[in-house]
Amino acid sequence: MARKCNLGCNYCERLVGGASYHAYRPAVCDRIMSPAEALSCVKQCLLTVPELKVAGIAGPGEPLCNEETYRTLDLLHRSWPELILCLSTNGLLLSESVPRLTKLGVRTVTVTVNTTNPTTAAAIYSHAIIDRHLLTGLAAAEAIVERQIPSVRRAADAGLLVKVNTILMPGINEREIGRIARAARDAGACVQNIIPLIPLGRFGSSRPPSCLELREARRKAGRFLDQFALCRQCRADSVGIPGRLDSTLGR
Repeated sequence: MARKCNLGCNYCERLVGGASYHAYRPAVCDRIMSPAEALSCVKQCLLTVPELKVAGIAGPGEPLCNEETYRTLDLLHRSWPELILCLSTNGLLLSESVPRLTKLGVRTVTVTVNTTNPTTAAAIYSHAIIDRHLLTGLAAAEAIVERQIPSVRRAADAGLLVKVNTILMPGINEREIGRIARAARDAGACVQNIIPLIPLGRFGSSRPPSCLELREARRKAGRFLDQFALCRQCRADSVGIPGRLDSTLGR
Protein backbone atom coordinates (compact mmCIF):
# COMPACT_ATOMS: atom_id res chain seq x y z
CA MET A 1 0.00 0.00 0.00
CA ALA A 2 2.79 2.45 0.87
CA ARG A 3 4.72 3.32 -2.27
CA LYS A 4 6.67 6.38 -1.07
CA CYS A 5 9.30 6.44 1.66
CA ASN A 6 11.09 9.23 3.51
CA LEU A 7 13.98 7.24 4.94
CA GLY A 8 16.97 5.51 3.40
CA CYS A 9 17.61 2.38 5.46
CA ASN A 10 20.88 0.74 4.46
CA TYR A 11 19.46 -2.71 5.29
CA CYS A 12 16.33 -2.29 3.16
CA GLU A 13 15.72 -3.67 -0.32
CA ARG A 14 12.14 -3.10 -1.39
CA LEU A 15 10.56 -5.38 -3.95
CA VAL A 16 7.17 -4.70 -5.54
CA GLY A 17 5.69 -6.73 -8.39
CA GLY A 18 7.17 -9.85 -9.87
CA ALA A 19 8.23 -10.89 -6.39
CA SER A 20 8.80 -14.55 -5.79
CA TYR A 21 6.28 -15.99 -3.37
CA HIS A 22 9.23 -17.65 -1.70
CA ALA A 23 10.57 -14.21 -0.69
CA TYR A 24 8.86 -14.22 2.67
CA ARG A 25 10.52 -11.19 4.17
CA PRO A 26 9.68 -7.57 5.03
CA ALA A 27 9.61 -4.93 2.27
CA VAL A 28 8.26 -7.40 -0.30
CA CYS A 29 4.78 -7.34 -1.82
CA ASP A 30 3.16 -8.53 -5.01
CA ARG A 31 1.75 -5.13 -5.97
CA ILE A 32 0.61 -1.76 -4.68
CA MET A 33 -3.16 -1.68 -4.20
CA SER A 34 -5.45 1.30 -4.36
CA PRO A 35 -7.64 2.01 -1.32
CA ALA A 36 -10.62 0.49 -3.11
CA GLU A 37 -8.64 -2.63 -3.95
CA ALA A 38 -7.46 -2.89 -0.36
CA LEU A 39 -11.07 -2.72 0.83
CA SER A 40 -12.02 -5.53 -1.53
CA CYS A 41 -9.01 -7.58 -0.43
CA VAL A 42 -9.88 -7.27 3.24
CA LYS A 43 -13.48 -8.24 2.49
CA GLN A 44 -12.28 -11.39 0.72
CA CYS A 45 -9.80 -12.16 3.49
CA LEU A 46 -12.51 -11.92 6.13
CA LEU A 47 -14.57 -14.42 4.14
CA THR A 48 -11.58 -16.75 3.81
CA VAL A 49 -10.12 -16.29 7.29
CA PRO A 50 -13.09 -15.09 9.40
CA GLU A 51 -11.05 -15.12 12.63
CA LEU A 52 -8.94 -12.20 11.40
CA LYS A 53 -9.13 -9.34 13.89
CA VAL A 54 -6.42 -7.00 12.61
CA ALA A 55 -5.74 -5.17 9.36
CA GLY A 56 -2.53 -3.24 8.97
CA ILE A 57 -0.43 -1.31 6.50
CA ALA A 58 3.26 -2.14 6.64
CA GLY A 59 4.90 -0.90 3.49
CA PRO A 60 7.06 -1.70 1.67
CA GLY A 61 7.50 2.08 1.91
CA GLU A 62 6.50 4.44 4.74
CA PRO A 63 2.73 4.39 5.26
CA LEU A 64 2.57 7.92 6.69
CA CYS A 65 4.20 9.32 3.51
CA ASN A 66 1.29 8.12 1.43
CA GLU A 67 -2.12 9.78 1.35
CA GLU A 68 -3.56 6.45 0.20
CA THR A 69 -2.86 5.12 3.68
CA TYR A 70 -5.35 7.49 5.25
CA ARG A 71 -8.00 6.85 2.61
CA THR A 72 -7.61 3.11 3.10
CA LEU A 73 -7.88 3.37 6.88
CA ASP A 74 -11.01 5.48 6.52
CA LEU A 75 -12.66 2.93 4.23
CA LEU A 76 -11.77 0.04 6.52
CA HIS A 77 -12.95 1.80 9.66
CA ARG A 78 -16.26 2.75 8.08
CA SER A 79 -16.82 -0.79 6.79
CA TRP A 80 -15.65 -2.77 9.85
CA PRO A 81 -15.46 -0.49 12.91
CA GLU A 82 -14.68 -3.49 15.11
CA LEU A 83 -11.54 -4.35 13.10
CA ILE A 84 -8.28 -3.45 14.84
CA LEU A 85 -6.37 -1.12 12.53
CA CYS A 86 -2.62 -0.79 12.81
CA LEU A 87 0.35 0.39 10.83
CA SER A 88 4.13 0.21 10.88
CA THR A 89 6.17 3.38 10.63
CA ASN A 90 9.69 4.73 10.95
CA GLY A 91 8.27 7.42 13.22
CA LEU A 92 9.44 10.49 11.34
CA LEU A 93 5.88 11.66 10.65
CA LEU A 94 4.10 9.90 13.48
CA SER A 95 3.88 12.71 16.05
CA GLU A 96 2.06 15.03 13.68
CA SER A 97 -0.10 12.20 12.31
CA VAL A 98 -1.41 10.86 15.63
CA PRO A 99 -4.59 13.00 15.75
CA ARG A 100 -5.55 11.96 12.25
CA LEU A 101 -4.79 8.30 12.89
CA THR A 102 -6.85 8.12 16.07
CA LYS A 103 -9.76 9.77 14.27
CA LEU A 104 -9.52 7.06 11.60
CA GLY A 105 -9.73 4.31 14.19
CA VAL A 106 -6.08 3.24 14.37
CA ARG A 107 -5.47 1.53 17.71
CA THR A 108 -1.92 0.17 17.45
CA VAL A 109 1.30 1.30 15.81
CA THR A 110 4.71 -0.28 15.37
CA VAL A 111 7.66 2.10 15.31
CA THR A 112 11.05 0.93 14.10
CA VAL A 113 13.77 2.30 16.39
CA ASN A 114 17.25 0.95 15.72
CA THR A 115 19.29 3.39 17.78
CA THR A 116 19.09 6.44 19.99
CA ASN A 117 22.63 7.50 19.02
CA PRO A 118 23.10 9.86 16.03
CA THR A 119 26.54 8.39 15.26
CA THR A 120 25.06 4.93 14.97
CA ALA A 121 22.10 6.26 13.00
CA ALA A 122 24.53 7.72 10.45
CA ALA A 123 25.78 4.19 9.80
CA ILE A 124 22.29 2.72 9.51
CA TYR A 125 20.57 5.34 7.35
CA SER A 126 21.77 6.97 4.13
CA HIS A 127 19.29 9.85 4.12
CA ALA A 128 16.03 11.22 5.47
CA ILE A 129 13.45 13.55 3.99
CA ILE A 130 12.35 16.01 6.67
CA ASP A 131 9.92 18.84 5.89
CA ARG A 132 10.55 18.21 2.17
CA HIS A 133 14.30 18.64 2.63
CA LEU A 134 16.75 15.86 1.81
CA LEU A 135 19.19 15.35 4.66
CA THR A 136 22.24 13.09 4.64
CA GLY A 137 25.04 12.17 7.00
CA LEU A 138 24.97 13.34 10.59
CA ALA A 139 22.24 15.91 9.87
CA ALA A 140 19.89 13.12 8.79
CA ALA A 141 20.95 10.94 11.71
CA GLU A 142 20.25 13.66 14.27
CA ALA A 143 16.85 14.40 12.74
CA ILE A 144 15.90 10.72 12.87
CA VAL A 145 16.92 10.29 16.50
CA GLU A 146 15.21 13.53 17.51
CA ARG A 147 11.90 12.31 16.13
CA GLN A 148 11.58 8.58 16.77
CA ILE A 149 11.36 8.20 20.55
CA PRO A 150 9.24 11.38 20.93
CA SER A 151 6.85 9.91 18.34
CA VAL A 152 6.49 6.81 20.53
CA ARG A 153 5.62 9.05 23.47
CA ARG A 154 3.12 11.07 21.43
CA ALA A 155 1.33 7.94 20.22
CA ALA A 156 1.28 6.33 23.67
CA ASP A 157 -0.02 9.51 25.27
CA ALA A 158 -2.88 9.47 22.75
CA GLY A 159 -3.89 5.99 23.91
CA LEU A 160 -2.38 3.95 21.10
CA LEU A 161 -0.67 0.66 21.85
CA VAL A 162 2.91 1.03 20.67
CA LYS A 163 5.25 -1.80 19.73
CA VAL A 164 8.86 -0.97 18.94
CA ASN A 165 10.75 -2.98 16.32
CA THR A 166 14.54 -3.03 16.58
CA ILE A 167 16.73 -4.70 13.97
CA LEU A 168 19.75 -6.34 15.59
CA MET A 169 22.82 -5.54 13.50
CA PRO A 170 26.06 -7.10 14.75
CA GLY A 171 28.90 -4.61 14.92
CA ILE A 172 26.53 -1.66 14.62
CA ASN A 173 23.87 -1.47 17.32
CA GLU A 174 24.12 -4.62 19.47
CA ARG A 175 25.58 -2.69 22.41
CA GLU A 176 22.67 -0.25 22.38
CA ILE A 177 19.76 -2.69 22.63
CA GLY A 178 19.22 -2.13 26.35
CA ARG A 179 19.28 1.66 25.96
CA ILE A 180 16.76 1.48 23.13
CA ALA A 181 14.43 -0.70 25.20
CA ARG A 182 14.68 1.60 28.21
CA ALA A 183 14.04 4.72 26.12
CA ALA A 184 11.04 3.05 24.43
CA ARG A 185 9.64 1.93 27.78
CA ASP A 186 10.01 5.39 29.26
CA ALA A 187 8.20 6.81 26.22
CA GLY A 188 5.24 4.47 26.74
CA ALA A 189 5.88 1.50 24.43
CA CYS A 190 4.38 -1.77 25.68
CA VAL A 191 6.50 -4.35 23.85
CA GLN A 192 9.66 -4.65 21.75
CA ASN A 193 10.35 -6.94 18.83
CA ILE A 194 14.08 -7.48 18.24
CA ILE A 195 14.50 -8.72 14.69
CA PRO A 196 17.64 -10.30 13.22
CA LEU A 197 19.22 -8.43 10.33
CA ILE A 198 18.56 -9.87 6.88
CA PRO A 199 21.69 -8.97 4.82
CA LEU A 200 20.26 -6.86 1.99
CA GLY A 201 20.91 -3.56 0.26
CA ARG A 202 24.03 -1.75 1.42
CA PHE A 203 24.27 -4.28 4.25
CA GLY A 204 24.29 -7.19 1.82
CA SER A 205 27.75 -8.29 2.96
CA SER A 206 26.94 -7.94 6.66
CA ARG A 207 26.27 -11.00 8.78
CA PRO A 208 23.04 -11.65 10.62
CA PRO A 209 23.16 -12.18 14.38
CA SER A 210 23.54 -15.70 15.71
CA CYS A 211 20.77 -17.30 17.75
CA LEU A 212 22.92 -16.75 20.85
CA GLU A 213 23.36 -13.04 20.05
CA LEU A 214 19.63 -12.67 19.48
CA ARG A 215 18.79 -14.36 22.77
CA GLU A 216 21.31 -12.20 24.62
CA ALA A 217 19.90 -9.02 23.08
CA ARG A 218 16.39 -10.01 24.12
CA ARG A 219 17.62 -10.83 27.61
CA LYS A 220 19.22 -7.40 28.00
CA ALA A 221 16.23 -5.58 26.55
CA GLY A 222 13.83 -7.68 28.58
CA ARG A 223 15.02 -6.00 31.77
CA PHE A 224 13.22 -2.88 30.57
CA LEU A 225 10.49 -3.94 28.15
CA ASP A 226 8.45 -7.05 27.41
CA GLN A 227 9.85 -8.93 24.43
CA PHE A 228 7.96 -10.31 21.45
CA ALA A 229 9.82 -13.38 20.21
CA LEU A 230 7.44 -14.92 17.65
CA CYS A 231 8.14 -12.67 14.66
CA ARG A 232 8.43 -14.58 11.38
CA GLN A 233 9.72 -11.57 9.39
CA CYS A 234 6.88 -12.07 6.94
CA ARG A 235 6.07 -10.16 3.78
CA ALA A 236 4.24 -6.85 3.81
CA ASP A 237 1.23 -8.49 2.15
CA SER A 238 0.88 -11.44 4.52
CA VAL A 239 -2.59 -12.70 5.34
CA GLY A 240 -3.50 -14.90 8.26
CA ILE A 241 -1.03 -16.31 10.78
CA PRO A 242 2.42 -17.03 9.30
CA GLY A 243 3.33 -20.67 9.80
CA ARG A 244 -0.21 -21.98 9.77
CA LEU A 245 -1.02 -24.24 6.85
CA ASP A 246 -4.38 -22.59 6.25
CA SER A 247 -2.87 -19.11 6.08
CA THR A 248 -1.93 -17.33 2.89
CA LEU A 249 1.26 -15.34 2.43
CA GLY A 250 1.81 -12.96 -0.44
CA ARG A 251 -1.63 -12.03 -1.59
